[in-house]
Amino acid sequence: MQDPVYKLIELTGTSTTSIEDAVDKAIQRAHQTLKNLSWFQVVETRGSITEGKVRQWQVTVKVGFTVDNTAATSA
Repeated sequence: MQDPVYKLIELTGTSTTSIEDAVDKAIQRAHQTLKNLSWFQVVETRGSITEGKVRQWQVTVKVGFTVDNTAATSA
């Protein structure tokens, strides 16, 4: 078994509810198209304000997944 190799992508999830919900939405969306999701790292948190209240959370995450190592072998 080889040591894994990871690829990182950066996503920004948004939510009008919470920071956690914004993270969860980003990860759920990545899960729809990527295999082998392994971990995430929050790299930035920000939001928008309307009339003195938080309107929306925006959370940027780096999501790591293992690169599939099923490669064709040469004969």
